[in-house]
Order: sequence, then C-alpha cells, then structure tokens
Amino acid sequence: MSSSDEILQVAQKRGQAQGLPYAGALTPSEAFDLLQANKQALLIDVRTQAELALVGRVPGALNIEWAFYPGMAPNPDFAKQLADTVDKERTIIFMCRTGGRSHNASVVAQQLGYSQAYNMLEGFEGEANELKQRTTINGWKHANLPWTN
Repeated sequence: MSSSDEILQVAQKRGQAQGLPYAGALTPSEAFDLLQANKQALLIDVRTQAELALVGRVPGALNIEWAFYPGMAPNPDFAKQLADTVDKERTIIFMCRTGGRSHNASVVAQQLGYSQAYNMLEGFEGEANELKQRTTINGWKHANLPWTN
C-alpha cells in the first residue's frame, strides 16, 4: 500500500493532466488505499437510494444523492447537505455509478471551498461492455473492493 501522500500526488498529477478544477482523480484501488491510509479521508457516494438498494454500497461511505430516482431530478440541496455534513478541511472522494455525477459533485465541492475534493474514476459499477453489462471492465466492484448489498 502506498502512503496517503503518494496516492494524493498521483491523483493530483492526473487531475492536472486532465485539466480538472478540483484536487484530482483516483482509481477505485487508489481510493480504497487512501481510505485505509488516511482515516480522515471520506468516501461520499452520490448515487440514488435506489442504486444503493439494487446494486450495492461501500461500507462506511456517506451517501448524499446528486439526483433522485425516478427521473434523475437534481438534488437542489446537494451543496447545503455537503456543507452541513462534511468539514471543508477533510479529504473527500466522490463516487457514483461510472464517474460522471461524482465529477460534477467534485466541481461543486471545489466551488464551496473543499480544497481536497477528488473524483473516483470508473465509479462503483464501471463502464458497460458490448453487451451493456457493468462490473466486467472496471469500477469498484470489478476491482473486488469491499461492498455489501
């Protein structure tokens, strides 16, 4: 396992290379290693309650929905819920299904003053294969990282 600082340096370099407006981007394995190495780091799952119930969840992750099922209507209180729940000094990692909503959440967090906001690339389920199946290419589940139903 790499140290917390080493993991963050890699994520920050990746973020700079991609021109991200927030601190950086982590792979699922890097996110897991960071959570193990830095007990102040927090994984924030922005998927819907329905996704958590149907697909699974990461133990210990905080859930703040980016949008609501059905219809994926945006959560108008996302920024307030984040600010009311999570200290701005913490290292936070956002996760969604494939990395899109978590990217948007990371942008909002940075705008709110979270200087250590990271997006977890690939998401919980990862990209879909040619048969439209997930968890076979990449993502948290495919990396065999801890999750529950």
